[in-house]
Amino acid sequence: MTTPPPLTSRTVRIATRGSQLAVWQADHVRALLLLAHPALTIELVVITTTGDRMLDTPLAKIGGKGLFIKELEQALLDGLADLAVHSMKDVPVALPAALHIPVVLAREDPRDCLVAAHPLHALPLGAVVGTSSLRRRSQLLALRPDLVLRDLRGNVTTRLEKLARGDFDGIVLAHAGLRRLGLTAGVAACFEPHEMLPAVGQGVIGIECRRGDARIEALIAGLDDPCAHDAICAERALNAALDGGCQVPVAGHAIVEEQMISIAGLVASSDGQRIVRAARTGPRGAAAALGAAVGQALLAAGAARLLAEIGAC
Repeated sequence: MTTPPPLTSRTVRIATRGSQLAVWQADHVRALLLLAHPALTIELVVITTTGDRMLDTPLAKIGGKGLFIKELEQALLDGLADLAVHSMKDVPVALPAALHIPVVLAREDPRDCLVAAHPLHALPLGAVVGTSSLRRRSQLLALRPDLVLRDLRGNVTTRLEKLARGDFDGIVLAHAGLRRLGLTAGVAACFEPHEMLPAVGQGVIGIECRRGDARIEALIAGLDDPCAHDAICAERALNAALDGGCQVPVAGHAIVEEQMISIAGLVASSDGQRIVRAARTGPRGAAAALGAAVGQALLAAGAARLLAEIGAC
């Protein structure tokens, strides 16, 4: 067995899931860190999470997206890693008190996309479409109530393989992940936000570390993208106002333009027949307040009733 090199002040350990996309993201962060700090030694600590192990059950039934980061956070808390790299759409509102996400990278395309032989309007009546997301499911049914929607789990490559062997007529994925892996050849169309509002944090990579770890905080500070940071701040404040632990069809997307930020939010019934929307625009300095205001507006407009009916809160 090879003895690992001794930990020094020049060593940084990055916790990541083992999927192709997760490793790509961790490698991307490693490359950026090495560009800024060439003397560093950076190691990847690959961890299999509960969400990765439980691939036969819909996420909403086993605890949701937080299952993809819990073990990574424990590695930080136990001192086995110095930072963890996440897709921000997988990060619940509540973080352990000893941890925070001070840095997010520049945003990739936040849109959802349909991987299929034809765009959505051209799919046959009763086409079978795969998605593991309640948010996507509700918005798909609002666009095409005739669709047959089936759960789709697994990493990006596995999902594409299921489509290729004929299990589905189409599948819906985040365009950002396909772009990062160079797998966009099969994309029939991307959904614009007015058609399918993205998930909170979609397209953004976040870096989590221990609060007060001055060495790591200083090393990663220069990687933060201010526009993405403000957008994520607004989106996560919206999610918090709706109680981010709920397994319900919730969407939120913010756009930063110069010194202004616009945020739109959505809560839907699981069948897509009832959709509540709200939006606000204001100064970037008020990003969190704007997000919270959209969340409260959604609740007042009927989202509270939808959440209560679904019984997730």
